[in-house]
Amino acid sequence: TQVGTKQADKGNRKIVEILATLTSMVLFIETNISILTTGTLYRPIFDRLKIPREKLSYITDSTCAPMCILIPFNAWGAFIMGLLIAQGYDEPFPVLMKSLLYNFYPFIVIIMVFAIILSGKDFGEMKKAEIRAHETGKILRDGAVPMMDDSIAMLSAKQGVPERAFNMVIPVATMVLLMPTFLIYTGWGAAEGTGLVKMWGALSKGSGSSAVLYAVSGAIVVAMFLYKIQGIMGVREMIDLCLKGMAGMVGITILTVLAFALNDMCKELGTGQYLADVARGFLTPALVPAIIFILASFIAFSTGTSWGTFAIMLAVAVPLSQSMGVNPTMAIAAALGGGVFGDHCSPTSDTTIITSMATANDHIDHVRTQLPYALTAGAITTLIYLILGFAGV
Repeated sequence: TQVGTKQADKGNRKIVEILATLTSMVLFIETNISILTTGTLYRPIFDRLKIPREKLSYITDSTCAPMCILIPFNAWGAFIMGLLIAQGYDEPFPVLMKSLLYNFYPFIVIIMVFAIILSGKDFGEMKKAEIRAHETGKILRDGAVPMMDDSIAMLSAKQGVPERAFNMVIPVATMVLLMPTFLIYTGWGAAEGTGLVKMWGALSKGSGSSAVLYAVSGAIVVAMFLYKIQGIMGVREMIDLCLKGMAGMVGITILTVLAFALNDMCKELGTGQYLADVARGFLTPALVPAIIFILASFIAFSTGTSWGTFAIMLAVAVPLSQSMGVNPTMAIAAALGGGVFGDHCSPTSDTTIITSMATANDHIDHVRTQLPYALTAGAITTLIYLILGFAGV
């Protein structure tokens, strides 16, 4: 962060954007860790450089889930391997690793992020946002409604207090370390096996929402302790700031509850399974990978959940590919990549909502500016699957 701040002072936008991208990529252990950390660390730096909030949202959202699925040593990998075991794979890890070779969407998305940053060639709504920020200095459009209140997002440093990096680094590091710890803790009772096997299983069984709550609460306690022993703030002032922060989160809380309600409704109606069943009737072997990818993206978009899409589509993709003589690892990759693609495009996705919150961006602006990039990566991925399908790979 200190390096990023120095580069911000020099006005080097590209290096700051690259640093934000790398930070998000390194924290592949969990999407919420990646989103919250990157958004919190780089929002003030981007604001200083007058880089639109939409760009930070795009960078954060477009690197967290792709990295989590490409480096599956996390809850994502554990969850997917559990689904593969249910499909009859006794050794799911090698299968998952082989499927990564065909999981083109995450690779393309990450490459696009670097290409956009290095070339400076934005397009679509993002280009308009960049022009607005460059010409007027406005990091948000007129009339935008940030998912975090400006009174929270734009808090200035306390007067007379020396800047010390550890006052931010230690609480953030606490949050990053506590997240997987509480994932294991909340999933321990439901996990099977012993030792490392049980720990790995607990990661996939743990409650993500509870882990985030406990980790953030722990980070707040650590921050309060640091501020107290240094005499920066009193207990009353810190409690007032906590209450002010909670008030600023009311909007995202309501939106998240509504998104979960919509997701549950789609699940009860069987929306995803219905779409999968409809697609079975008109598939040919050459089209299977591309259709699986497209169908998975539609399911993820409509339900707002990539993990739910994985559960639905792997149950369809594996037996379908085996019965039609299609490379099963490519079919698995298409299902996984499609789930991430649809999740990127969906306004009801939890990762999309949390990204808008962490970057203090207008949620619809985030969706509108990210959509052209996601659709471009999705179209390229579909074309690759069609080529490989007709080539009989």
